[in-house]
Amino acid sequence: MLVVVVVVVVVVVVVVVVVVVVIVVVVVVVVVVVVVVVVAVVVIVVVVVVVVVVEEVVTVVVVVVVLVVVVIAVVVVAVVVVVVVVVVVVVVVVVVVVVVVVDIVIVVVIVVEVVTVIVLVVAVVVVVVVVVVVVVVVVVVVVVVVVVVSSGSSSSCC
Repeated sequence: MLVVVVVVVVVVVVVVVVVVVVIVVVVVVVVVVVVVVVVAVVVIVVVVVVVVVVEEVVTVVVVVVVLVVVVIAVVVVAVVVVVVVVVVVVVVVVVVVVVVVVDIVIVVVIVVEVVTVIVLVVAVVVVVVVVVVVVVVVVVVVVVVVVVVSSGSSSSCC
């Protein structure tokens, strides 16, 4: 029973640690996305200001390149977020499946132990009943033999 309690405690601790790690990873990813968006907005504003001030064709090309780089960066961050979320979901599902399998194994072990105890109790009861029946039969046979022998000897002597 102590092993079952230890296994359950370990599984609960592992699940709690996985949930905390998932929450931390999601928060970090959200913060990274927010920082990237803020940097992108700042870059866009700076580039727009430069375009307005300088108004040169080269600056417009730089703005387009920067915008393309920012869009690519946002897409890369979004893909990383999706991959992290998928990995976290897979880890959580695996942990849940392991917990369910461990619980099923624990239940099966308990059922086997209960059935074993029931079989042992039934076997003891059967042995006791057989012994009592044998003793009763022996006593009855002995009494019948004694009665028959004593009634035969008393009638022959008189």
